[in-house]
Amino acid sequence: MKFGGSSVAGAERIKRVARRIARERAAGSNLVVVVSAMGDTTDELLALAAAITDDPDTRELDVLLATGEQQSSTLVSMALHALSVPAISLTGAQAGITTDGTYGKARIAGVAPARIRAELDAGKVVIVAGFQGQSAKALELAETTTLGRGGSDTTAVALAAALEADRCQIFTDVKGVYTADPRIAPDARQLPVIGYEEMMELAHQGAQVMQVRAVELGWVNDVVIEVLSSFEDAPGTLIKEDPLVEQRNKVRGLAHDRNVAKITLVGVPDKPGVAQGVFGPLADAGVVVDVIVQNVGHGGTTDISFTIPRVELAKAKRILEPIVRELGFSDMTTDSSVAKVSIIGAGIQNAPGYAARMFGTLASVGINIEMISTSEIRITTLIAEDRVEEAVRALHAAFALEQPEAVEAAAAG
Repeated sequence: MKFGGSSVAGAERIKRVARRIARERAAGSNLVVVVSAMGDTTDELLALAAAITDDPDTRELDVLLATGEQQSSTLVSMALHALSVPAISLTGAQAGITTDGTYGKARIAGVAPARIRAELDAGKVVIVAGFQGQSAKALELAETTTLGRGGSDTTAVALAAALEADRCQIFTDVKGVYTADPRIAPDARQLPVIGYEEMMELAHQGAQVMQVRAVELGWVNDVVIEVLSSFEDAPGTLIKEDPLVEQRNKVRGLAHDRNVAKITLVGVPDKPGVAQGVFGPLADAGVVVDVIVQNVGHGGTTDISFTIPRVELAKAKRILEPIVRELGFSDMTTDSSVAKVSIIGAGIQNAPGYAARMFGTLASVGINIEMISTSEIRITTLIAEDRVEEAVRALHAAFALEQPEAVEAAAAG
């Protein structure tokens, strides 16, 4: 069971989480619980570090941020003790989570859950601080590292895989995975089941309910993930291999992402090696490039446009400005007033008409498409950010995503 920051934001919510855990344990389950930091604690710690220095040491920052989840884990353990439920809190390192040692966005290298198994055998509920691990070095040289935003989801799925758990439950502030953000599309429908691949695309394209790496880890290890609400007892959404995928609607959901900026390089020499000269340094700096469009060359030059996370724009410009001068580009322009909207579903590329319907729907409401990217299960368009909500509502209606799918209607009776 994993509980996010909103689920443990304050004493009363922690007590509610403890009561839920106690009920589940009373029903006979052995439980490992992963918790995030309380509410906005991580942001508050980042702000505190920024008030001290503009350039905090990455090691010290990880040590600082890891304390947020450690607070939550100890408080949940105390709340269980108050209910006479035996429990113990563990840091990521104590839980046996080792990482590749990269500060700020470490990847899990391994899980050795011997301590967790011992505590479970002793009859305790184990509360693990999410979002963190210990670099896989000799013990005396090991360092605390954090897993990046959404890292507690990754912690939970990794532990579920290592412990061969029956299920990994992700408790959040929504009831499950929806066909679109219900705050934008009021008639968005909760999905009872979604496949790993579709969920990965939804998460990658901006859906906030699950972290991409956690879904990927679940897929690789065949961990059934269930997304549930912390605040009400209601059926959630199962993320698992979907045997009925061929019988479901081709479009399962929409995702949107406002954390996008577009960079256009004008007058790029049309010759081998130039693209590597642009994208190699960005990759070395950890800047993720998403949609790339290169125009047909004319007169020995071409234009290249691509998107990156908006938060990386300043870094990308610092990297590219000397390259633009060195390689003789005419100009570099940037635009941070764009956003992505995607339709996602298994088999989109193998069925005719979906791209035409998407583009036609956007045209019918006067929304211009700036860039297009596709995969086997996704079509993404880049549009003006101030038209995102209108685009989501129009596309949700165009693909009738508010209607229950045939397989769901049959299962319901």
